[in-house]
Amino acid sequence: MDKNEDIIAGRNPVMEAMRSDAEINKILIAEGEGQAIKQIMGKAREKGIPVEIADKRKLDTLTDLNHQGVVAIVSPVKYVGLDSILDYARHRKEDPLILILDGIQDPANLGSIIRTSEVMGAHGIVIPKHRSANITPAVSKVSAGAVYHQRIARVSNISQTIKAVRDKGLWTAACDMDGETYYARDLTGPLAIVIGGEGTGVSKLVRDNCDFAISIPMHGRVSSLNAGIAAAITISEVMRQRDMENGRISDS
Repeated sequence: MDKNEDIIAGRNPVMEAMRSDAEINKILIAEGEGQAIKQIMGKAREKGIPVEIADKRKLDTLTDLNHQGVVAIVSPVKYVGLDSILDYARHRKEDPLILILDGIQDPANLGSIIRTSEVMGAHGIVIPKHRSANITPAVSKVSAGAVYHQRIARVSNISQTIKAVRDKGLWTAACDMDGETYYARDLTGPLAIVIGGEGTGVSKLVRDNCDFAISIPMHGRVSSLNAGIAAAITISEVMRQRDMENGRISDS
């Protein structure tokens, strides 16, 4: 495998990658798995992607992930610029909704956030270049292939990026334990939600650059949620408020 290639492992992630614009160079299928992944083979033929039947041990050498008998060899995920995310929202005639991740280091959390944000309609994600998880095969697997649908920007400085999105007309909300209750705050309009890293949360410098902070009330004995769950709850409330504003649901 070329050093400039990545691996996607698993049936659903590989199928999602084929449905996107990912550059898939080849798909490897373990011997004896033909019937079980007929749909993948059909989609590969439709898109002109070479398929190779290989010994399962060859797939095992390519990835430590549970590949379910199928691996795709792809070109790396292409990061986009912040303007590309905003242009996408403009094209959809929607107020931008962006997630800015301040130091998420757990690949499972990053993959979960990418998957949730794409499914629920956020227009893109911003991650830092340093001291943060980046897009890896493990992240792609957890995201169920959403890394090939969601727009992801990678930036050098999160605080400067927050200032940039504010200059472009977005409100910025930090998820912070000392913030307002998330469902009591108006989250409609152009918005960037800042999610902090595991354990440390949003850094003080980043928090100080945001317009306001929101929090998720904790009523149990455990005093925190992981970043992936916190992001899902917050995005869900944003979309609920937007649907109410647009008359798609009522508050009765």
